[in-house]
Amino acid sequence: MKTKHFLSTLLVACLLSFTAQAANISNHDIKMRVSAMNTEEKQQRSEAIRLRVEEIKNMDMSQLTTAEKKEIKAEMKMMRKEAKAIGGGGIYISLAGVIIIILVLILIL
Repeated sequence: MKTKHFLSTLLVACLLSFTAQAANISNHDIKMRVSAMNTEEKQQRSEAIRLRVEEIKNMDMSQLTTAEKKEIKAEMKMMRKEAKAIGGGGIYISLAGVIIIILVLILIL
């Protein structure tokens, strides 16, 4: 009984250390890895991320332990960062910028 408890505790500790290492991957590391990919590899990776996210959404989370839930959460964060790096990020305009653009267009027209 003690060995089972010890082995299960050791397994959880290993999983948590792996999760901590995965969480320490910085945005710079992810961007460097994505910049080394060609367009076909980016499409394949984004499809793999999409499928994994759908798989996680369809999982029954009530039967998972707390450690497993934390591991899935860390994996989702890392995939979100990678997906943003693949997608390019987009262009964001602040509300003040939109108002200024509208005022300039009204003055011109």
